[in-house]
Amino acid sequence: MEIKKIVTGYLDENCYLLIDNKTCLVVDPGDDYNKIKEEIADNKVLGILITHSHADHIGALRNFLTKRSIKIYKKSNLEDWKKYEIGSFQFQCLFTPGHSKDSVTFYFENENAMFVGDCIFKESIGRTDLPGGNEAEMEQSLKRILEFSADITLYTGHYDITTLAYEKENNPYLK
Repeated sequence: MEIKKIVTGYLDENCYLLIDNKTCLVVDPGDDYNKIKEEIADNKVLGILITHSHADHIGALRNFLTKRSIKIYKKSNLEDWKKYEIGSFQFQCLFTPGHSKDSVTFYFENENAMFVGDCIFKESIGRTDLPGGNEAEMEQSLKRILEFSADITLYTGHYDITTLAYEKENNPYLK
C-alpha cells in the first residue's frame, strides 16, 4: 500500500491517500478538493475515513458525497476495536476522544500504520480546550495508543509524520 500525504488549507491539515491496486481510501479530506482530486488521479475512491469532524479535516467531504458509491467512515457509523475491510484495505477503528468527542484512530496492522488525526502530533498532542475536548478523555486515549508496538508509524493530522517510539521518547504528554 502506498501512502501519500497532501497538506491542505489554511491550517495545513494532513490529508492522506492510501493507494493499492488502482483503488484508494481518503483519510481526512481537508479543504482543497482540487488538490486531493489531482493526487487521486485515476484511482477509484472506495471510502473516506474521518478521524474527527473539525472543519479543517472535512472541508472537501461534501465534494465526495456526490459519488453515491463512496462510503464515509466516521465515529457515528463505526464500532470501537472492530476490524473493517474495504477492497484490499484492512483496518481497525479505535475510539480516541479527547481532542473532540468524535475522534477516532485508524490502525492498519499490515502496514504498521496508525492515522491519529489530532490526537498526537510530533512532540505534542491535540488541543483539549475546544468544544467537545476533554483532558481526561485525551489521557485515556493516549494510554490506549501507548499499548501498541513502538515501531508503528503515526500519521498525524498536522505537521510531521512520526513514530510511536519517537513519541514515547520525546513527547512530554506520553511520558
